[in-house]
Amino acid sequence: MPRARDLDVVAVVALGGALGSLARYALALGLPHRDPAAFAWATFLTNVSGCLLIGVLMWFVLEVWGPRRYARPFLGIGVLGGFTTFSTYAVETQGMARAGAWGTATAYVAASVVLGLLAVRVGYALGRQVTRGRL
Repeated sequence: MPRARDLDVVAVVALGGALGSLARYALALGLPHRDPAAFAWATFLTNVSGCLLIGVLMWFVLEVWGPRRYARPFLGIGVLGGFTTFSTYAVETQGMARAGAWGTATAYVAASVVLGLLAVRVGYALGRQVTRGRL
């Protein structure tokens, strides 16, 4: 149970989570995944772009802004936590496997993990380049 003095942080996480989830929902509407054997493009793009944004955010939180009470809870945990959806990624991978699309499932898992990790690194470097006026 959060302490009363932390309820403001809980509130910004909840607000950020609602906003991030709405953005994810909009992307899923734009790129529906109807065939369980097919590559789930909406979830893939959501997770990789979310990883990129997490990298950018971490640059700013760790190197530029300094301690801020609401930056990481609102943007990182809330918005980007609500936007990215690794639980849907797992369910969709399971659906691909059940449909016998093992190659698609393997490509989906590998591409999501590798490109997600790479996107965090690129996002961090991008944040650094932006703040140093090189972009």
